[in-house]
Amino acid sequence: MTMPTLETARLRIRPFVLDDLDAIHLILDVESGDVAPDDTDGRAAAKAARREWLAWSVLNYTALARLHQPPYGDRAVVLRATDEVIGACGFAPVMLPFGQLPVFRPDVAAPAQPTRNTSEVGLYWEISPRHQRQGYATEAGAALIRYAFTELNLQRIVANTNDDNTASISVMRKLGMTIQRNPLPTPPYMQIVGVLEFQAPSAA
Repeated sequence: MTMPTLETARLRIRPFVLDDLDAIHLILDVESGDVAPDDTDGRAAAKAARREWLAWSVLNYTALARLHQPPYGDRAVVLRATDEVIGACGFAPVMLPFGQLPVFRPDVAAPAQPTRNTSEVGLYWEISPRHQRQGYATEAGAALIRYAFTELNLQRIVANTNDDNTASISVMRKLGMTIQRNPLPTPPYMQIVGVLEFQAPSAA
């Protein structure tokens, strides 16, 4: 189950390669605010950790395919015009108490109660601040959703975030996701969940 490179009007979504280290370290570690640009020791440690993550990611593509597993993991978001890496996106296994959300409960009128975790396929994206507000996250997300529904034959895909991540919530809406708000305070990283169900094309 090897996921091919996906192309859109402006983007190429491809597997990461080891030469992407500098670009993705800048985006995911420095520009994200996890390490200060002038923190030499912290940046060196973060880059070493990112190098390990990148090597694992590259090996993981082949390992998952050999095991006939879903193509989980991060892919590079690349500008077709310049070949610049501007972010990451991909699928991830998400194990959370989704039963707390009305859309996942058989009796939606019943009060929400803490529930056991269930597993869903999650959608992930991260775009460099230098390239945000240009629709790239939505464009990449839409390409992944098309692949998920047409090639992986998924019934549903989700995305989760915090209450204050208005940018991600906006992308979820643009992707056609139904926004679900967790009525319980935990877990804090599942306060907002976007849910998109496969819809078969209507007959002409």
